[in-house]
Amino acid sequence: MPEESAPLVHDEAPRVQLTPAAADLLRRLRETHGPLMFHQSGGCCDGSAPMCYPAGEFRTGGSDVLLAELDVAGVDEPVTFWMSRSQYEVWSHTRLIVDVVEGRGSGFSLEAPEGVRFLTRSRVIGA
Repeated sequence: MPEESAPLVHDEAPRVQLTPAAADLLRRLRETHGPLMFHQSGGCCDGSAPMCYPAGEFRTGGSDVLLAELDVAGVDEPVTFWMSRSQYEVWSHTRLIVDVVEGRGSGFSLEAPEGVRFLTRSRVIGA
């Protein structure tokens, strides 16, 4: 569980979206690992890839922002999506789209053994 609850960023447009491929992968990972969470990497390890962990395994706190609670069909609980507050200040004008591409990502993210990796694509809000 997070150390502290950071406020969820509320906007009219969703801040984070999943492609169908990302939702499918999350369903498979949920079956194996239980409840899940994302933390958007700030450039370490796998560039700017969203890192997927069992819920609560990555400790969040006051320096993190909860961008979304993603509802994934077939998953009982929302998948939370976190980002550091300093990184959010830079990316606050974008919508993040979580996708899946072939190739191994970071060994820290749950999808690494699957031969695929999560990837964040961004779109300027309003575009």
